[in-house]
Amino acid sequence: MKYLIEIATSDFLTTKSAVEGGADRIELCANLAEGGTTPSYAHIKKCREAFDIALFPIIRPRGGDFLYTKDEFEIMKNDIRLCKELGCEGLVIGLLNMDGTIDMTRTSELIELAYPLEVTFHRAFDRCKDPFTALEELIEIGCQRILTSGQKPTVSEGVDLIAELNKKADDRIIILPGSGVRKDNIKMLAEKTGCIEFHSSLRGKARSPMQFIHPAFADSVESYSNNEISPDEVRALRNALL
Repeated sequence: MKYLIEIATSDFLTTKSAVEGGADRIELCANLAEGGTTPSYAHIKKCREAFDIALFPIIRPRGGDFLYTKDEFEIMKNDIRLCKELGCEGLVIGLLNMDGTIDMTRTSELIELAYPLEVTFHRAFDRCKDPFTALEELIEIGCQRILTSGQKPTVSEGVDLIAELNKKADDRIIILPGSGVRKDNIKMLAEKTGCIEFHSSLRGKARSPMQFIHPAFADSVESYSNNEISPDEVRALRNALL
């Protein structure tokens, strides 16, 4: 069985580490602490120039919910156009209505705009009211995959629903388990769900190399640590599937 590992990264350096570790695809983000927002044009451009790997930037203008204003929707469309210009292989989106259903009209518009890029519907899916209705709707409008933790905070908690969704999908759409995928549970997830693509951020923190530490901020983690992904952890994730 050939498995695919997608790593969510938060900046150029974590992307570099994920690529070095053997990731198959990158979900390119900023602000992963907020669940991921759209990276800058320069960020995407630099990664495209530096790495020969599938890049899927997230198209999300802010953190918070997945109910977007007209202005936010225009921002999303413009970001999709830029990603197409830069030669990305895919995009990651997610839009809901107030009642917890998929925003079919605007999601369809974004999928059409993104073509021929692949589109992943992200974990907005985990906040929708009826996952099986949503599954059929996303298949209908041409979405390629759904990133989900089975409508639970982590994949380990949502594994049963993920398995049901993958069975219902029946190869019509890819179910991509994510949120808490680690080397110690990925084999179990593969066996229980039948999924062959997996998503992880493997987020860590590295101490800043700054020599001067301002005493007023000496205890500030934000000031003196940076996001980190270990290439060895990416390799270990894949090896756990062997």
